[in-house]
Formats: sequence, C-alpha cells, structure tokens
Amino acid sequence: MLRIVMDSAGDLPDGWAKKYEIETIPINIHFGDKTFLQGVDLSNSEFYDLVNKSGVIPKTSQPTPQQFIDFYEEIAIPGDDILSIHVTSKLSGTFESAILAAKELFGKFNIIPIDSCAGTASQGYMCKEARELDYTNTPLSKIIARMEYIARNINVIFTLGTLEYVRMSGRVRALQAVFASILNVKPIIVLREGILESGAKVRTKRRALEYIVDQMLSRVEEQLVNVAVVHAEDHKDGNYLLEIVKRKFNYNEVILTELSIGIAANLGPGTIGLVVYPVEESI
Repeated sequence: MLRIVMDSAGDLPDGWAKKYEIETIPINIHFGDKTFLQGVDLSNSEFYDLVNKSGVIPKTSQPTPQQFIDFYEEIAIPGDDILSIHVTSKLSGTFESAILAAKELFGKFNIIPIDSCAGTASQGYMCKEARELDYTNTPLSKIIARMEYIARNINVIFTLGTLEYVRMSGRVRALQAVFASILNVKPIIVLREGILESGAKVRTKRRALEYIVDQMLSRVEEQLVNVAVVHAEDHKDGNYLLEIVKRKFNYNEVILTELSIGIAANLGPGTIGLVVYPVEESI
C-alpha cells in the first residue's frame, strides 16, 4: 500500500486529509521552555492566542529523525511504500530528517522522501495528486516523476502583514530593515529555487495583492494552472484575492487555505499570497 506523508509546514483544505488518505507529521513549535506539536496539542487559533497573550514570537524546529521513525512505524506496516513530501530543504532540516529515518528503516519500508522545493499548499497539492494517481494504479515511478515536476515548476509569492516575525526568524534572504521605517510599505516575498527572498516594496495591502496577481500572471500567462490562495489570520483579504484569481487566471482548480502555523511562525499573521503551478508540461 502507498502511504502519503507530509509535514505540517504544508497546508490542506478541510477534508483533503481524510479524502486522500494523507498523514501529517507535526513540526515542533517552541514557546519559551514549552514545546508543542502543531495540529496535535496546538491549533492555529491556540497559536495566535498564545502569541497575543504572551507577546512571544515562537521558534520552530523540524521533526527529528527519531520522530520520523516513530511516525512511519505508527502509520505503516512492513512492506509499504511511503511517499514523504516535505518543505523546502533550503529553509528547513525536515527533508534531511526524513532521509535519515528512511535509511534507518531501509528493508522495513520503501520510503521515498521528496523535497517540495516550497511548502504550504504546494505540499497539499502534491499529496492530492499523488493519491489520485495511486487510485488509478499509476506506477510509483510515474508518481514520483509528477511530484518532481510540480517541485520544479511551483511559483510562490507572498506579502507580509508584519515584519517582526520574519526579522526574528531570519527565513527571508536580503530583507531590508528600511522597510520598517516606511509607513504602509508591504514587502513582497518571492520563492526562488527553494529560498524565500525579498522582492518589491508596495504601498498598501490592496496594491500588494494586485502586484502579486500581476507578477504571477506574468509567470504562468495563459497556462492551465492549479492555484492556492493562502493566508495567515486574514480571511477578508484571502477571499478578496480568491475572487481576483477566479476572474483572471486560467485555472483547473483553486483553493483557499490558511497558512500553517509552522510557516506563520516565521512570516507572521497577515501574510497572504499565491501558490501556483501548471497542470501540464509546456510543449
């Protein structure tokens, strides 16, 4: 049997985990001397409540190899294939932990760690597509090839609601401190080769959202695409961006999902953006 796993830096719309039989290994969220497992003993709402009450911006850490070993042994039986899809290895050690666990369990399970080269909804889409292919008895080698295609072609652009989280996390390369001194400037964050980098500086949230749409359209043009609108505690603008996407993109599927707290802990509430990839390879 094929088991499909992702880490909780990925995002899934409601119902996908059950429908597509997707297992999620939680990342670790550290508030001072307390450690929580995302989605196990800390929900999204509880996370934001803790931040607001404590004034502490948490840190995150990847599951350890032993956590992966325990998780794989819990969800699978000997002989199973396990497709394990993870947040970009250039920002987290999660993928490396999965590789070490796979080596330790070699012979018991056939574990294939996949670097999504991104995170958030890209992982959710990859897991969904993998299961849909599995349901049609597609060979594992072709499922892996499809995952690698998505990883190579994923496009991610965000704008931030606050600078405090990303300053402390250090997860965005070349973020300029000058942003903080300019009223109403919304920095644009772009994923390039698995690394988050600072892009343009746009005044006001609405202009930032329009900029994100324009930039993404310039990348994908008229291609048929799958789209995810992702946000952190910003349902209003999430729905606003969703309506723009439906009007302007040639989409096969579009989803709206809340940014995992593993990512929000590094980028902050108010983060909003698009995750987009082509449905078919360009000829």
